[in-house]
Amino acid sequence: MDDRIVILGAGQAGARLAEALRDGGHTGPVTLVGAEAHPPYERPQLSKEMLLDPGASLTPIKPVAGWGMAGIRLLTGMAATGVDAASRSVTLADGQVLRWDRLVFATGTRPRRLPLLEAGPVPVLYLRTVEDALDLRRRLRPGLRLAVLGGGVIGLEVAAAAMKQGCSVDLVEAAPRLLSRAVPPLVAGRLSARHALAGVGLHVGRQAVGMADGGVILDDGRVLPADLVLIGIGVEPCIDLALPLGIADADGIRVDAQGRTAQPGIFAIGDVASQWSRWHGRWSRVETWANAQNQALATAASLLGRDQPHADAPWFWSDQYDLTLQACGDATTGEMVVRGDPQGAFATIHLVDGHINGATSINAPGDMAALRRLVTARAAIAADQLADPGFHLRRAVAALPKS
Repeated sequence: MDDRIVILGAGQAGARLAEALRDGGHTGPVTLVGAEAHPPYERPQLSKEMLLDPGASLTPIKPVAGWGMAGIRLLTGMAATGVDAASRSVTLADGQVLRWDRLVFATGTRPRRLPLLEAGPVPVLYLRTVEDALDLRRRLRPGLRLAVLGGGVIGLEVAAAAMKQGCSVDLVEAAPRLLSRAVPPLVAGRLSARHALAGVGLHVGRQAVGMADGGVILDDGRVLPADLVLIGIGVEPCIDLALPLGIADADGIRVDAQGRTAQPGIFAIGDVASQWSRWHGRWSRVETWANAQNQALATAASLLGRDQPHADAPWFWSDQYDLTLQACGDATTGEMVVRGDPQGAFATIHLVDGHINGATSINAPGDMAALRRLVTARAAIAADQLADPGFHLRRAVAALPKS
């Protein structure tokens, strides 16, 4: 309980871990190191209200003074440059050396870049930090021609925000449909139709291969007119400091359900951590707010000597126009059951060997609140019952075995 704990990364995961350690009774030094100049803040707002509301500002996880009051040493604007497992030390960019008994990587991810486009005549932006969001918000204006590269959550939310700001938007996605790794075709089709209705030009199965004066060149030879390009083609884990320790590969830092790596005393949480998913049957990184929050709490419990493995199904949400999308578990495989009206509020439920293994919903928050519990439990419920609007999902949750 009095170990020196150093957390590399002051995002959602790192910040929540530091809080949970103090709340759980840890009395030793806790140091939270962040490369950004800002205290820890909520990141989901960057592609949502930050782009739509000129008055929206940073939402800190805790007031600046609160970190000191909690006995947490917060170092912002300070990158770590090296980790030595033998001496149990971290070297910072200013030459400062931090000693640790246990070390936690919460270094997150960085955007995948397209350097070929960055060198072109049209300005290129990425969206990861509050500075990125503020820069994009300043540029969005009526009549701006925006090309969004990437049909994932970030790209779609930016496209929706830009349309509301009066921009002209073209969205390019290399896969045959939107969100192909996260939602079923039925849900992707509903989102595509809504974006098309708003006026977004959708170019699926296409890639940007270069820049021309005033536009983006696609692989079929077309040139999309653009005054600005937003690239949202995914992220890569920040593993530079972890690679020499033998605990990371290109897919991230592999951890168990308590956040432990193969190196004694070293942990990893959040977007950088690769976890075994029993819903997908493979190792994967979970790049969501909920995972950063909940995995941090489970790892804090582990650091405090308590057995509380991280066992929640992966879950995310996205707001686009008047649609709220939610997805949980693996919603791309198995037998799909549709609950509700696909043109209105509905959910899809995905069964593998008779067990609920994933779900999505559009404008059905009540159903999803129950489905998240049922997916986590991999509950066995008949398909015809799940499709019946009269079947109460909350009663099914109440009938789950108590853990």
